[in-house]
Formats: sequence, structure tokens, C-alpha cells
Amino acid sequence: MKRILLVLLSLSLALPALAANDKPGKGVKVRPARATWNTGYFQEALVRAGLQDLGYKVEDPKELQNPLFYQSVVLGDVDYWTNGWFPNHDSQLPKGAYDKVEKVGYVVKAGGLQGYLVSKKEVEQYNIQSLDDFKRPEVMKAFDANGDGKADLTACPPGWGCEKVITHHFEVYGLDDYINPIKAGYSASMADTLARYNAGEPAFFYTWAPNWTIFKLKPGKDVMWINVPKIIAKESQKAGEDRMTVGNIEGAVSDPLKAGFVVSDIQIVANKKFLAANPSAKKFFEVFTLPLGDINEQNTKMENGQKSQKDIERHAQEWIAKNQGKWDGWLTEARKAAM
Repeated sequence: MKRILLVLLSLSLALPALAANDKPGKGVKVRPARATWNTGYFQEALVRAGLQDLGYKVEDPKELQNPLFYQSVVLGDVDYWTNGWFPNHDSQLPKGAYDKVEKVGYVVKAGGLQGYLVSKKEVEQYNIQSLDDFKRPEVMKAFDANGDGKADLTACPPGWGCEKVITHHFEVYGLDDYINPIKAGYSASMADTLARYNAGEPAFFYTWAPNWTIFKLKPGKDVMWINVPKIIAKESQKAGEDRMTVGNIEGAVSDPLKAGFVVSDIQIVANKKFLAANPSAKKFFEVFTLPLGDINEQNTKMENGQKSQKDIERHAQEWIAKNQGKWDGWLTEARKAAM
């Protein structure tokens, strides 16, 4: 009887500890931020759901422009966001920021990919490898949709960062006489490109990842990433020049691919004091990762009209249910970190 009582006593003492380990963030308020571009909303919602499962009381995210977020996280006014693009964002951090903040894990390694894509059928038919191939008369003719004698490229609207890089490419590679960059609204222009592709016509466009475009036109199956002729970095790109050539890109015409744009890792950025005080949150940030295709798929749902916050939260819960084993594994690792 005495032994049974001792066992029961030990179990009663252990239960509160087990419960605490199950919710290591209980009582802790967390202040996330998110970027202003909606292709990053999905991963924000997932990470917030993970912290909530760990017991944290997570506020609604504060939507901030990049420089304001980095200033805010350095000051400790917000705790983290999931929308760091590096090395692209390095120049946007305040001086001495890495004394106060840390990049944690990889939401998607090399996920911040940008570049030019061409319909696979025409890549194979004309052996298109780089932008230089659009100087060939037969290629120009095949991609001339408006009859002006030039190949038509779905590019970026004026004022976008990508528009400035594309303009730089036209200058340094001498493309003005061969390619016509369409700079209208991007979504409408890409809808036209998709419609032409579905009608059996060639497609030639700029895009970035994550994005709905490369869910509807899949690299390697429907389209191929092509090279720039050689890497000539714009002044603003020089800090990331070594990331303008990247290997192991699905659907690229070559390995490595000379993208001509700085390819970034998508990472969580968090305040160091927050990380030190919350080891379970830090561990969750470290192990959390997403296939780029899953983000593209969710972004496509948003492009098709499912773009309210309620929709995004539902998408996150659907992803968790579909990947429950992986999700539970991440939570287990995070709980262990708090012991």
C-alpha cells in the first residue's frame, strides 16, 4: 500500500510538469509582424499557429514595410517575422542590427527566386538557353504576339524593383531591339500570358517565388527557367552578386542557373532577447520549413479569390492537417527545448 501511495504521489507531482512542458509558452505574449506582400501571409499564419499550439498568446501580426520592421525588431517593439529575404534584406537592416536580432532557420532555402521563364515546348524547339537567344529572328517571330517584330516579355510595372533590374538587363545585354517588355499591371499581364499558353501559344515572362504563376505554369513541366547571358550586377545587387547564380533549381535549362537576380533564402528574423527567453519558440523557428510548391499552391488560392484573413487561416489549418506528423514532430522538438 505504501508503495502504491508513493507511485500515485510521484505521478501527481509529474502531471503539472508534463502539462507545463506541453504548453511551454503559457502566459507569454508574442508580438509578430508580417510583410506587406501577400505571398508571405501563409507562412506567417502557420508559424503563429505553431506558437499558439505551444501555449503562447500570439497577437495579430503588425503589417510593416521592410525597413520599419527591422527597426522595430531591433528596438524590441515586435518579436519576429517570417518574411526575411537574405541577402536581399541585408542592406535594409539598421547598423549594428545583428547585435540585437538573429536569422533563425530556413522557411525556404533559395525560396526567394526571381528570373525569366519560357514555355518548355519552345525551349526545346528553338534550344533557348538565355536571353541572348531572343536575338535570333526565328525566336523573335515565335514570341511576337503584337506584330511589332519583337518578342514579347511579360515584365514588371514601373516602380517595382524587378522593373529596374529588367531595365538594367536590357541595357547591358543589348535587348531593346529584340524584346518588348510589357509593363502593364502584373496580374492582368500574367493572366493574358496564361491564356495564350493554354491556347498553345508561346510564353515568356518574368516572375518570382513564392508566386501563383509557378503553380499554374510549373517549372520543368510547362516552363523552364532560362539564363541571363552572363552575370553583370546592378550596383544595388553587388552585395549579393554571388547569389545571382544558383544550383539545383527545378526546371532550369542549366545547372547552375545564371538567374540575373539575387536569389534569397526566406528566413525568420527575431529579437535575440525574445529568443533567449523562449527556447521552445526558437526551436520551432529552427525546424519550421515549407516546400516552395506548397506556398505557390496557397498563393494560387489567394489569386483565385480566397484572400481574406479567414481564408488564409483556413489554408494554414488545412496544411497542418495534411502534414500532421511533421507538425507534431516540430512541436515535440520545441517542447523538448523548454525542458
